[in-house]
Amino acid sequence: MSSDFWLIAGLGNPGSRYEGTRHNMGFMCADILAERWNVSLSDHKGLALLGKGIMRLSGAPLKFFLTKPLTFMNDSGNAVASICSYYDIAPEHVIAIHDDMDLEFRRIKVKAGGSAGGHNGIKSIDRSLGTNAYSRVRLGVGHAARQGDAHAKTVNWVLGGFSSSQKSQLCDFLSDGADAVETIMNEGLGQAQEKFNGR
Repeated sequence: MSSDFWLIAGLGNPGSRYEGTRHNMGFMCADILAERWNVSLSDHKGLALLGKGIMRLSGAPLKFFLTKPLTFMNDSGNAVASICSYYDIAPEHVIAIHDDMDLEFRRIKVKAGGSAGGHNGIKSIDRSLGTNAYSRVRLGVGHAARQGDAHAKTVNWVLGGFSSSQKSQLCDFLSDGADAVETIMNEGLGQAQEKFNGR
């Protein structure tokens, strides 16, 4: 029987080189949640930073782990699967937070299952868990210019920073992403989709 813990995984790349980049939206949103719920993160097997907390919003308190994988984006699944195995967390209680180029900046889409949409972190989690039956909070970062070398432009885009206009909105956007995570846990995926997918 699985534990009743949730696992919230903010995806990104470790190291100062990647701080503040589009690809680290998951890390940044995890930091918002850590601050809200007074969670401190420490090493888990060298694979991730991991912390534990209790969310009390409405109804019964919800126990959760919050993680920032240190495996780099393309191997995020190694960390997520290790934590799920160690603490017996079912995929249905996993929430991955990540950047998404298919959504415009400030758009949020909540979903479970479905395609990885070309996101290597999600592909890795799908592969490591052996299922895509977990929730995702997709944070829009917009798309790179289409012309030229598509792969190089995509890499440069996701590893690039935000415009000054976007930086001024980033805190509110990340807070909305944290709200979406809390809504999934407290009210269910359907309610979260109603609240956030139509914005």
